[in-house]
This record gives sequence, C-alpha cells and structure tokens, in this order.
Amino acid sequence: MRPKLLYLVTEDWYFYSHRLPMARAAQAAGFDVVVAARLDGHRQAIEAEGFRVHALNWRRRRNGLLSTLAAIVELRALYRRERPDVVHHVAIKPVVLGGLAAWLAGVPAVINALTGLGFVFIDDTKRSGGLGSRWIKKPVRALIRFVLGRPGSHLILQNGDDHALLVNGGLVAAENVTVIRGSGIDTNHYSPQPDAPGGITVAYVGRMLEDKGVPTLVEAHQAVRSQGVDLRLLLVGTPDPENPTSVTETTLRSWATQPGIEWRGAVSDVRPVWAEAHIAVLPSRREGLPKSLLEAAACGRPLIATDVPGCREIARAGENALLVPPDDPAALALALTTLATDAPLRARFAASSRALVLSDLGVGPVGQRTVDLYRRMLEKRPSPKP
Repeated sequence: MRPKLLYLVTEDWYFYSHRLPMARAAQAAGFDVVVAARLDGHRQAIEAEGFRVHALNWRRRRNGLLSTLAAIVELRALYRRERPDVVHHVAIKPVVLGGLAAWLAGVPAVINALTGLGFVFIDDTKRSGGLGSRWIKKPVRALIRFVLGRPGSHLILQNGDDHALLVNGGLVAAENVTVIRGSGIDTNHYSPQPDAPGGITVAYVGRMLEDKGVPTLVEAHQAVRSQGVDLRLLLVGTPDPENPTSVTETTLRSWATQPGIEWRGAVSDVRPVWAEAHIAVLPSRREGLPKSLLEAAACGRPLIATDVPGCREIARAGENALLVPPDDPAALALALTTLATDAPLRARFAASSRALVLSDLGVGPVGQRTVDLYRRMLEKRPSPKP
C-alpha cells in the first residue's frame, strides 16, 4: 500500500504555482498525494496531476478566535478521516493550525515548511499596519515553538538566514531542521532568452505589496528617468487584498499613467515577460527563496534585489546581481541605472544567473532531497498502536 502524503496550503493557486514540482516528485517516488486548500479555480488542474483535493473553508486573513478554532476542528477531522502517513504544512498559518490539528489527530510524521518568515519576523517599523500586528507576534511565536518542537515534526526552511534566526532564537532544535532551497524549477521550461531589441526594460513579477517593495521600486524608477535614462518598468501581478500591505488597484492604475510604467496584472506564463525584459528586480523586505527571481535567473536575466534573507540565496552580489538595502529608493535607482547602462555587466550577470539555477535549484535535486526527507520521516515514525 502506498504511503499517503497530504499537503496543507492556504490557497489552491499557491500549491499549483509553487509546490507542484515536489508533489510530482513524491508521486513518482510512490506516494499517494492529497492536497487540502481553499479552492479558487485550480481544483481541476491539481486533480489532473493525479492528486486528490479537499476544499477548506478558511482564509488567510480570517484570524479571529472562533474562525481559528473552527479551522483546527476542520483540519483535525480531515486528518482523522484521511489518516495520512506524512503531512506537509506550507507557510505560517498551515504550520500553526495544521500543527495543532496534527497533534490532536495523532498524525505520526509532520513536515512544516516556512517559506519566508513573514509578518511575524519583519520589523514593524518597515511595514504598513505594523502597530496592529505587534500584539499577535508573541503568541504566534509561542505556537510556532510548540508545533516545531513536537516529536515526529521536522522543519524545512529555504535559506540559511531563517535557519540561524529560528535555531538561535530557540524556536526549533538544529537537528530538526533541513534547508532545501526552493521547490525546484524546471530548467527546460524556463530556458535562456535572447535580449529583446530596443530600450531597456526592467520587470517586477509578484504580488503588488509594500512588503515586496513595489512603492520603493516605482519611486526609484521615476528617479532614474528624471536623470535622463530611458528605462521602462513592467509591473506584473495583482494586489492581494488579504495582505495588510497590499497596494490598491487605484494606486496601480495611477502609477501606470506615469512615463515608462506599465502594469499588466496577472499572467499565466512569465516566460514572455522575461523575453521582453532585460533585468529582473525584487526590492522585498524578506523572502524565503523568491520564485520570481528563480524563474528570471533560469531565463538568463541579471538581477537587482534587496540584501535581505531569501533574496541573497539567488541574487549573489557581484556574481549575478546588484544588491541594495530595503526601502532605499536612492540605492535602488543607482542599481537600476548601473545595469540599464552597462550591457557587458548585464551579459555577465545573465550567464551567472543561469549557471546558479543549474547548480542545485532544478526540479531533480530539490525533489530528491524532499522525497528523501519524507522517507526518513516514515522510517522514524512510531509503530501504530494496536
């Protein structure tokens, strides 16, 4: 009988966008894969992969006590009904609520994946809505410590900075943590793109959030153009109303009226974006390992990113990227100008980006490391009670 692996994520689109490669690797290794998430249009696509899907009633921003308890009860019932051999929780809400439900349901092996430490660890002075979120940080950290410390639990992180922060902060023991950089990227699907002719274009791909540095990017871009550099900016992605730092659609439409800025909204395939853009940029405040930069690097694009955890894993200063401090439009403007006006530097960074992705970030190496961890967790689980 095949071992059952259940993924718990907040939204079905996130699973399909970010977790599909490792789920495919698990399925190929003999696991029966089940996905539990709030459904918003991707059920058929996930089921077409051969995975069973369970719809959840939660939302990311529904954090009241009653809704939290209802979510734990719902997950506990799901785990008792499905009786998974391994559950894989992805992101803070699934880790905390899923971890409590797994404890109550007696799930023998739990993988907790924190894909970036988010609002619990980002400095409140650097984000909108910070004062309203401070009160929740201590109890959330206490719950994280509890679920990460349970027997049969193991943590996956995407970068060494998060590893050091959580281990040194006493939230998890070092022997219960594995760093796996990303979810794996298909380096055949995302292949090097020739430079587009014409003027230089820089692209940001992702959710339109203040925490991703989008307002800082717009300010920096306008500063570059004011210096006479004809740089075009593509903003590709949508607002995220459930995130407190989401940029409004009204603001995005206003930015798109400024010289050299185009807002495209969501796209189903980013490869044409990287075929059109010469430079990829992500001025985020903190990441796990940013998928947008991985895809851009796989397509052979030079990078500009902030010198923060997560970004540093794929954007290497002087190797394939220019790094700048977060929330610093002047430094970002200088980096944009430097790459926009230096074609040999762009070409050198582009080649290094592709080589870095090929080193160990492809679907093969990442999928194998993840499956190996699932198997180790199966071997360590306690024998079932009679």
